[in-house]
Amino acid sequence: MSTELEDLAARLRAFARARDWEQFHTPKNLAMALAGEAGELVAEFQWLTPDESASLDPATLDRVRGELGDVTAYLVRLADVLGIDLVEAARAKLDENERRYDAGLYRGSARKAPKPPPDPGH
Repeated sequence: MSTELEDLAARLRAFARARDWEQFHTPKNLAMALAGEAGELVAEFQWLTPDESASLDPATLDRVRGELGDVTAYLVRLADVLGIDLVEAARAKLDENERRYDAGLYRGSARKAPKPPPDPGH
């Protein structure tokens, strides 16, 4: 994980520990909190046109920044609790998507790639 994400994870861990909240920071609870915060982020864009969503007024942009902060904090905390390196997970996912979505076949297309076959090792 990058140094900045490691620092953030350590600060979030210390924040939870100082308040005796580690008992509540189970993967299930953190995933649910993450989903709730993602919903609050989505609500900021609900009913906006594509153009409006790309040029937010300062007050809305400030609320979106706050919701992105909440989403990031819960995502980093969840990864920390589970021992997952977020940067490595994102890189692995990008590697997979580069294999699944050939630029020549998918350029300018929003269609989904076929699901990869199941891994026989899992």
